[in-house]
Amino acid sequence: MRILLTGATGLVGQGVLRECLRAADVTHVAALGRHPSGQADPKLEDVVVRDFADLHAVEDRLHPFDACLYCAGTLPLGMTEADYRHVTVDLTLNVARTLARLNPALTFVYISGAASNPGSHLMPLRVKGEAERALADLPFRTVMLRPGAVQPVEGVRSPHTGLALMYAVTGPFMGLGVRLLPQAMTTTARIGRAMLALLRQENPPAVVENAEINRLGG
Repeated sequence: MRILLTGATGLVGQGVLRECLRAADVTHVAALGRHPSGQADPKLEDVVVRDFADLHAVEDRLHPFDACLYCAGTLPLGMTEADYRHVTVDLTLNVARTLARLNPALTFVYISGAASNPGSHLMPLRVKGEAERALADLPFRTVMLRPGAVQPVEGVRSPHTGLALMYAVTGPFMGLGVRLLPQAMTTTARIGRAMLALLRQENPPAVVENAEINRLGG
């Protein structure tokens, strides 16, 4: 498989990248982002672009791919709804539409979040739900992953200093939570393995909740 990965420097994306590079059936990984992934591997190519709103400079490097694992995003803390929607919906859709044009047979796997719903009264869940709905209308196969709380494992660290400190303190408790609450918690490694497992299925489900992420990635 040839895979395009976004968000490779983020918490989830780091774990997904590790699993992609480990997988024998993944032959090439292109990490699309505003910064290099910081990793070195014969299978890995960094595709650096200043803004996901304008991909023209790198379009010739965005094909051919079998799948896009879309892990890019931002935390809603301190953001207005308009700004959060721009990152979560507008930029995601620009990447997705570009890939749909260049790779019509591509499978687009999107990291959403638990309880995402365009009708939600909670802004982040409502906007994530809007992104899901818009992606599902595009002319290629889409799979929405809805993880709950995510434990970083195997050296993965949050790029946000405050969160990295929090994860360092709560790590042991989160590990226990993953075992006791598989419907609500998962790990970065399990998300990566689940994404690859879904790509290997002939007809993957349209929506994958946290418990199924753990089953597929366990």
